[in-house]
Amino acid sequence: MLLPKARGTLSEQLFTALREEPGTAVVLDAAVADDAEDRAIALWASYELHYRGFEDVDDRWEWSPDVLRVRAGLEEVLESELRERYDAHRPERTSDRVEDLAKDLFDYIAAHDGPSMARYVQTDATEAQTMELLRQKSVYHLKEADPSAWVVPRLPTGPKAALMELQFDEYGDGNPARLHQHLFERGLEAAGLRSEYGAYVDEATVPVLESNNVQSFLGLHRRLRAASLGHLAAFEATSSIPSRRMAQGLERLGFPDEIVEYYREHVEADAVHEQLAVRDICVPLVEMEPTLADDVFLGAFACLDTEDRQARDLLERWGVDA
Repeated sequence: MLLPKARGTLSEQLFTALREEPGTAVVLDAAVADDAEDRAIALWASYELHYRGFEDVDDRWEWSPDVLRVRAGLEEVLESELRERYDAHRPERTSDRVEDLAKDLFDYIAAHDGPSMARYVQTDATEAQTMELLRQKSVYHLKEADPSAWVVPRLPTGPKAALMELQFDEYGDGNPARLHQHLFERGLEAAGLRSEYGAYVDEATVPVLESNNVQSFLGLHRRLRAASLGHLAAFEATSSIPSRRMAQGLERLGFPDEIVEYYREHVEADAVHEQLAVRDICVPLVEMEPTLADDVFLGAFACLDTEDRQARDLLERWGVDA
């Protein structure tokens, strides 16, 4: 993967610097970002240095103080906006008892009412719209589960073991052919789309980039480990039924079995994963560290909110009432 196209002053400055030899004197300031789009692509690229990197960027840039400084400024904006939105949707829990956390979290997730992209694909989406959706989704699904992997070494024994059980399934139970990332890759290829990691990032909308950035942000910061797990719990708890709808919509449109199989795989898997994520990961962690309870809900909100924003943005662009 090469660096994406710049989308403004900050990303242009950052990408120009990253193509230079590490150690080159650079002046980067998050405050010079032109807009949300400029900030989103600059932050996405700075995070990708910690994933697979870029062919045109020396790996030594990963820990450059200059890059980390601009990333911190962008993260400050991202976190401030996320917490401001969360404050307006903070759950009203009837009890602070840890034993009630699972019910409260499931209720919080179930009460969220956002636009359903999967339902639209199931019944009304055109082939062209669905192809666009798959291109947008590829920005995350080709690294599916990786942001949660950052949390593993930061957990105590019980939650760590449960997270690894969930991740082992995400990574194909040891079989490379069943790796969920690889299943999506095969699906893209069968559908006639590019399957290289990051192939469609230049098409990615701001909500798609921000959704990816939120997951990386939560996963890479130890202080937000519970929020990362809350995000995971909400993602798994809201995936099974939409995956069934996506599979049915893809079949309706005549998409190849490989991409349909990706979604079929998640119908059963995520029904199991949601129980693991809530009851065996989030609840035991909060039992050990009760102060982390609110962060779990913050992460759950972050998942639900960013998914809503992605769906609403695409539906509105297609002229569909969200």
